[in-house]
Amino acid sequence: MAEQLRFDGQVVVVTGAGGGLGKAYATFFASRGASVVVNDLGGSFKGEGQDTKAADVVVNEIKAAGGKAVANYDTVENGDRIIDTAIKAFGRIDILINNAGILRDISFKNMKDQDWDLIFKVHVKGSYKTARAAWPYFRKQKFGRVINTASAAGLYGNFGQTNYSAAKLAMVGFTETLAKEGAKYNIAANVIAPIAASRMTETVMPPDVLALMKPEWVVPLVAVLVHKNNTTESGSIFEVGGGFISKLRWERSSGQLLKCDDSYTPSAVLKKWNQVVDFSNPQYPSGPNDFLGLLEESQKLGPNEQGEKVDFTGRVALVTGGGAGIGRAYCLAFAKAGAAVVVNDLVNPDTVVEEIRKLGGKAVGVKASAEDGDVVVKAAIDAFGRIDIVINNAGILRDKAFTNMDDAMWDAVMAVHMRGTYKVTKAAWPYMLKQKYGRIVNTTSTSGIYGNFGQANYAAAKCAILGFSRALALEGAKYNIYVNTIAPNAGTAMTRTILPEELVQAFKPDYIAPVVLALCSDKVPNPTNGLYEVGSGWVGATRWQRTGGHGFPVNKPLTPEEVVKNWDRIVTFDERADHPVKTSDSLEKILANAQNNTSAEGNKYLEAIDRALKLEGKGTEFKYTERDVMLYNLGIGAKRTDLRYVFEGNDEFQVIPTFGVIPPFDAETPYNFDDLVPNFSPMMLLHGEQYLEVKKYPIPTSGRLISKARLLEVVDKGTAAIVKSGVTTTNAETGEELFYNEMTVFLRGCGGFGGQKKPADRGASTAANKPPQRAPDVVVEEKTTEEQAAIYRLSGDYNPLHIDPAFAKMGGFKVPILHGLCFFGIAGKAVYEKYGPFKNIKVRFAGTVNPGQTLVTEMWKEGDKKVVFQTKVKETGKLAIGGAAVELV
Repeated sequence: MAEQLRFDGQVVVVTGAGGGLGKAYATFFASRGASVVVNDLGGSFKGEGQDTKAADVVVNEIKAAGGKAVANYDTVENGDRIIDTAIKAFGRIDILINNAGILRDISFKNMKDQDWDLIFKVHVKGSYKTARAAWPYFRKQKFGRVINTASAAGLYGNFGQTNYSAAKLAMVGFTETLAKEGAKYNIAANVIAPIAASRMTETVMPPDVLALMKPEWVVPLVAVLVHKNNTTESGSIFEVGGGFISKLRWERSSGQLLKCDDSYTPSAVLKKWNQVVDFSNPQYPSGPNDFLGLLEESQKLGPNEQGEKVDFTGRVALVTGGGAGIGRAYCLAFAKAGAAVVVNDLVNPDTVVEEIRKLGGKAVGVKASAEDGDVVVKAAIDAFGRIDIVINNAGILRDKAFTNMDDAMWDAVMAVHMRGTYKVTKAAWPYMLKQKYGRIVNTTSTSGIYGNFGQANYAAAKCAILGFSRALALEGAKYNIYVNTIAPNAGTAMTRTILPEELVQAFKPDYIAPVVLALCSDKVPNPTNGLYEVGSGWVGATRWQRTGGHGFPVNKPLTPEEVVKNWDRIVTFDERADHPVKTSDSLEKILANAQNNTSAEGNKYLEAIDRALKLEGKGTEFKYTERDVMLYNLGIGAKRTDLRYVFEGNDEFQVIPTFGVIPPFDAETPYNFDDLVPNFSPMMLLHGEQYLEVKKYPIPTSGRLISKARLLEVVDKGTAAIVKSGVTTTNAETGEELFYNEMTVFLRGCGGFGGQKKPADRGASTAANKPPQRAPDVVVEEKTTEEQAAIYRLSGDYNPLHIDPAFAKMGGFKVPILHGLCFFGIAGKAVYEKYGPFKNIKVRFAGTVNPGQTLVTEMWKEGDKKVVFQTKVKETGKLAIGGAAVELV
């Protein structure tokens, strides 16, 4: 048993601790030796009323069990008083858990300012006030732990929760900043998105789901994060509930880079839009991209190719903060593209209005704060009778180290950025709903996405804007109202002092505007709910990536010690990672885990799967020479005239990349099928899918390789089971990775053991790859020979099913059939010869092929990097390979 995590001598403050999750925290920490401040206002989950009873009951319970606790009845807006209670009662504060929360769910069109403001007061201002009051004590004692509470609605947006989604995502930017500022003082701050039953969730979840959502599933993770042993995990985001825990991080596409000159237009951005959303070579950033490096690259490029022109004639665009800087660049760009422009600025909109009119455009100015959204939008309606596009751009900075930040700085930044964005959008919304058309671009910042030193207020406000946009995009979609968020990087008076003039010119705000116009056009393939970082001629998409996480058995209590034991599995981004985009993606994992482990204690299959998932095979050696390469190439249909495949003396002698499936063929697995599933029989095994990644070109034509296998998942389909394994093949001499394979086998009659019900999404290796609704771009026919299986088997698959007629008959086949991996190789070769080397290839085996039949492979090029394909048997018209694609190098 791991040593018990204790909190003796420490003081923990828990807000909203009168019930639900807060109460579970308070009683747990008291039971592990901490002194606890139980804060609860005693209001309803909507934030109405007050009652000291809730906190008192918890304090009495703790004391009756021999623990130490005091009550505090303040609202979290008076966070300083809550922290003061800890200091007066116990002389210190070590751990702060910001848990208090309320809900005011209502569709955006019916939301009142008080619904908006109250949510922000409790969730955002409350978390700021308590953390700010605790901060000096943390710094002085060089120890502090903070947990802030987000939610799936914050991470992904949720219908009817624009206020709550905004407030909850604000916690991410806020926490990431605290982590950066606290690092050198041993202050760790993390944020959790819990799914737990409470007065808030009781109204929205069915009882059987609520039973799984016990707060006791959340507490152990929090205990691990706030313990003094946690010295590495800070600024992290976790989803937790129902026995399941995973970690999230930001993933950024490598994006599109164009030249910064007059040819950088919205149509140039749209022409290569697929590069913006191409995540095949992603980054995992903790801050902005290298805009200086990108700019230098951009300068070397030729003029940009142009696509379809964007035209905003007849549209009315409103830009807040439009009097200078980026806002001015937007106004001029929209005017040049034919829109009538409303220039909103608190200081001076008129200069820009005059500029537009001189160019022959239409514009009016409105001098008002974005917080007076009604006034701003009314100006658009009065002047032009409609409003089509809103660019929420107005902003201010009040940067200060958190230890020196005051309420005025916090409130001012929150008011202009978040409340201003809310107010302007709220005023425009009814018009957009009525005309069934709207385009909204909101402005976040890399400080919001990743946190930034000295910008706790700005990071919280900017991340809140992203949460707001995500919820709003869901509400607007069916009315043709599209909402996107950008994080722009442009030159400012600050950068001017440190950069050479030609770079300052290229950092101009003019190189943000084309992306904004592209997003407001009707030509973007993924038109809504995007997050884009942009500047220096570069634009990339940013999304969540989530670890495969770990599910704990739900039929026994979860302890922090158990969480520590499985920590690597919780936080490691391996091939199990996925990309959640909606709140149901969060719930799905938790519900899957609930089914996964509800079977009685001692389900031997689940225990064997759990053990196997933690193991890796010993490593199996595979030696090959040029002879083996030629034999394989012949086995998948190479002809005597294909000298680069069959003659070692040819200058281009090479390995066809699908050879990557051969080395792992005999790799020793760290499990037996018999242990993982009931009723296993090799006769009932079907090869369902194959995925191969080629890690290195050119592939060596001889070598000594080591393949290590591991189990990825076992899915219980009721009557059958699916077993997925992964094999990594490395060069034995250099240790360099050469291939990675994933095999999916379908085991008939082996289900019903209480295992997980749905396979995980692992990106390219599990993609469905539906062929487009158009004629194929390329079709290749290849006739196999009667001897094809006899030759192919010499590469290592000696299954008698492919050679012995008697054995084939037992399996229900008239003649010995061709190996699935043989016709996989033939199809892969066809794609390789048409499109060149690929990074990965994935296929689903859909039917059998007899030696001598003709294979017809149909291919569709999708964007720059992807080719979708399928293979049919010409003689029968039946599909042999479906759901197939390669990603090109």
